[in-house]
Amino acid sequence: MITRNPYDRDDIKINRKNKVLEIGPGHNPTFRANVVVERFIDSNYHRCGDVKVYPHQTFINANGETLPFKNKEFDYVICNQVLEHVDNPIDFVHEQCRVAQRGYMETPSFLGEFLFPKKSHKWIILHIDNKLILFEKAKMPGNYENNYGELFLNYLPYQSLPYKLLWLTEGDLMLNRCEWKDNIEIIVNPTDEKYLSFFTQPWNREMVEQLFPRRSGIKEIEKMFGALYYIAKNKIKSKVHKHTPITLEEYMKLKK
Repeated sequence: MITRNPYDRDDIKINRKNKVLEIGPGHNPTFRANVVVERFIDSNYHRCGDVKVYPHQTFINANGETLPFKNKEFDYVICNQVLEHVDNPIDFVHEQCRVAQRGYMETPSFLGEFLFPKKSHKWIILHIDNKLILFEKAKMPGNYENNYGELFLNYLPYQSLPYKLLWLTEGDLMLNRCEWKDNIEIIVNPTDEKYLSFFTQPWNREMVEQLFPRRSGIKEIEKMFGALYYIAKNKIKSKVHKHTPITLEEYMKLKK
């Protein structure tokens, strides 16, 4: 089940002795991962750059829908911006729950996909009722062609403090960020009107408040200061702990 919604993958709960797997890190692997799995090594269609790996990691070329690991071989699995690409999301999620006890799943949200879409994304994803609801992107009404990622991904997060605070305090506004234990409940192409309406109908106030529940003034202040603290902490951390991944070619030469 989904247990919490971290700020991002730097906010996840991993113990020092945990064995950590990462699925599909592409050009931006997580330093904490011990093993990384990448399916496509000869094409960047599904990512923004060439595959990168840290020297201490074990690299495996495999399909995330059929992982070559034993049951519960890992304590934790990280999956950042991958689920929206896969052909068979149920198999993909099942495999992570099979090989790991806990994990972190991040995807674009409904609004995030509208603002910075990618042609390689097959699914629109919402986090509702502690479930991930996936709807086939090809069936979505509306324009999912115009990409405003330069503004919302590459500019505002680095230039605007209010935007950073919005990104952190409103949780699922742009991204679905979920930490889970034992399993993740997902629904693919829902037929239940309760979920289907979010993808096919205009959002009314009741739907909006289900996704973004009202908060008290005190809670708003707590979330704002919590986000400010997290931004400051990560700024310091990034200056103290600097790690640079290497290309897959460099990694292969190093491991020979």
